[in-house]
Amino acid sequence: MHDLLVVGAGPYGLSIASHATAAGLDVRVLGRPMQTWREHMPRGMFLTSEPWASDLSDPEGRWRLDVFCAFRGVEVRHAEPTPLELFAEYGTWFARNAVPMLEQRTVTRVAPRTGGFEAVTEDGGTLTARTVALAVGALPFAEIPAPLRGLPPALVSHSSDHASLDRFRDRGVTVVGGGQSALETAALLAEQGTRVRVLAVADRLRWNEVPPPRERPWWRSARSPHSGLGTGWRNAFYAERPDLYRRLPERTRARTASRALGPAGAWWLRERVEHRVEILPGRRVVAAEEVPGGLRLTTAVRRGGGGVLETGHVIAATGFRATVDRLRLLSPELRALLAAGADGAPEVGLEFESSYPGLFLAGPVTAAGFGPAMRFVHGAAFTAGTLVRGVRRRLRAGPAGWRIPAGRTGGAPHAVRH
Repeated sequence: MHDLLVVGAGPYGLSIASHATAAGLDVRVLGRPMQTWREHMPRGMFLTSEPWASDLSDPEGRWRLDVFCAFRGVEVRHAEPTPLELFAEYGTWFARNAVPMLEQRTVTRVAPRTGGFEAVTEDGGTLTARTVALAVGALPFAEIPAPLRGLPPALVSHSSDHASLDRFRDRGVTVVGGGQSALETAALLAEQGTRVRVLAVADRLRWNEVPPPRERPWWRSARSPHSGLGTGWRNAFYAERPDLYRRLPERTRARTASRALGPAGAWWLRERVEHRVEILPGRRVVAAEEVPGGLRLTTAVRRGGGGVLETGHVIAATGFRATVDRLRLLSPELRALLAAGADGAPEVGLEFESSYPGLFLAGPVTAAGFGPAMRFVHGAAFTAGTLVRGVRRRLRAGPAGWRIPAGRTGGAPHAVRH
């Protein structure tokens, strides 16, 4: 039985695997490197984070993005967006150098067993581990507004469904949402000649400001410091102190995680959207029905009234909602044992361990506990180091925290809150 199984090979899974290997753990890592970035984001997109805040994490800091770019002969600069394709290549390079034991197999099910966990892979194989780190990214939590659910995929999709937007060249598309994903998707559609409009709930779009120079007078830096999530002391707190964020009251944490760094477009995207994409602010979809050639959308306006629109396809760029019930990779009995907060997100302890001993969570699913940094690559470094410490602590404790009900001689332990 292995010490740790890491499920997922995105920025968080790869960073955790690198730290766990350096810590001397017997690790198995399963997943396809950077799959989300390669297969669920359209070509032509850019990262919203600065290059210096987009490193995957290894304990010695050897495999940074700037090292990869120097190896490739490419220069990345502050305040210049990093192409998605370059970042995906970087992640694969990181995996090759920092996580050579990566197995490109997909885990389809994780279930509890006495002394640990059993994982089933897509090829029917099984393996066991004392602890599991689930780093499945955001895809399992894609959120589509209720009026659009249940409609055919040919008519309604989520923004994370597309590695290419080519099939929409000769169609009319409505993008629902007002954040970076919605606006960048709309810009790419417009630039390929698609007739596109954006429906945003907010009365007006928000745009992030051009970041100030990296080097500037000390008093300017003191007033508004740079951080991995942008400038300002609040962003610096979110970015650099997830450990303190975790100690805030639960309701404060959940509310902040859902609102902080809310829907906004990157400054470099603004000129590609304004006057080039039809924007309908202050509207939300309240009903949708299939009609010949597409969909008829009924919308409500924030200040009263509404309207009807027709479109060939709707792309819901409406984000992700991480809840326990959407962790379908976990067996039903394991999901049933996970404690959840008021927002439905699984609770995690100070070292990312869930309420079920030995099951650790990483990435966007932990944003309610550790803050908005967990939705960005920047959060991978804190997560990897902290989570691996938690795994080592759990391995030393063994099954102490587990309780087998009277009369049972095997099977899964019941979770004990800790």
